[in-house]
Amino acid sequence: MRNIALFDLDHTLIPIDSDYEWGQFLTRIGAVDADAFARRNADFFAQYQAGTLDPVEYLEFALGTLAQFSRTQLDTYHAQFMHEVINPALLPAAHDLIKKHQDQDDLIAIITATNRFVTAPIARALGVEHLIAAEPELNAEGHVTGKLIGLPTSGAGKVTHLHQWLASQGRQLSDFPMSYFYSDSQNDIPLLSIVTHPVATNPNAKLSAHAHTHGWPTLHLFNLQ
Repeated sequence: MRNIALFDLDHTLIPIDSDYEWGQFLTRIGAVDADAFARRNADFFAQYQAGTLDPVEYLEFALGTLAQFSRTQLDTYHAQFMHEVINPALLPAAHDLIKKHQDQDDLIAIITATNRFVTAPIARALGVEHLIAAEPELNAEGHVTGKLIGLPTSGAGKVTHLHQWLASQGRQLSDFPMSYFYSDSQNDIPLLSIVTHPVATNPNAKLSAHAHTHGWPTLHLFNLQ
């Protein structure tokens, strides 16, 4: 039977935070008010690192920013973002890890708290077909409205979304003999705790301590300490 391999994205498969870097990119190119946006973005990023981020509050901020632009303009910005920021961060170690699971014919998915607009092109660039991400509401013309569909894909929300995604395929996690989840953050302990093979990947201090206590393996994919 097939196994399943799940990956967080930011600081796990890429050594940066794509959500934060997207905000920095918009600031750098002058698409948003530099001072106000950079300050708010930095505050949210600090909250995320501390594990105190309110995911709904942040997503309303992030999706509200997307709603300021037409879809055509957003896609143009994102292509530039991929070229300048993301592509240099797609390192061989991440591709090799994904390929190892692909060669084993595992079912592979990225599951991230970052919204689908930002992350879908990154998942494609990594060669991962399945993406579970925060879903922005789109209007009839395909423009982002600024609203979130459903629950955030963070913390325990990742568990909920994973079960829903598998159920949509007529599956459940227990159908897979081995289930892997790679993540860097203590925010993902709920999902790490229910797979058969949790891997603390480039872990922050809180996850590193938790992994040590529970005997979870640690992987420094980018030789980060």
